[in-house]
Amino acid sequence: DSCWDHNGSLMRLQAQGNQRWLSYEVPRNVLRKAGVQPGTLLFNGIKNGNWYSGTARVFSKYCPGSPLEYFVEGPVRGDQLQVTVTGTREVHDRCRPTGQYTTDTLVFTYSHDC
Repeated sequence: DSCWDHNGSLMRLQAQGNQRWLSYEVPRNVLRKAGVQPGTLLFNGIKNGNWYSGTARVFSKYCPGSPLEYFVEGPVRGDQLQVTVTGTREVHDRCRPTGQYTTDTLVFTYSHDC
């Protein structure tokens, strides 16, 4: 496994064949209020060449334990030390859909072998 930095949290990347999982190793404090703890899954999907695609999750303190899932995809940087995935998801207000959409970009930068 390898450890990656994402938005102030330390993430664990696990790989099996072309399958990929990114879960929180050390979540930043604000995420703990949303129910995120070590081992909580943020992304699962596949790596095809230098391209990731799969499901990401967004967490809210208003609906802990019920993350919003949405499709993301994007490239692995040429040196293999950074992954950037982007996806569009519906905006929720206190767990209720608003009919508005936003685009999220998640950047994972290699830190060290876990």
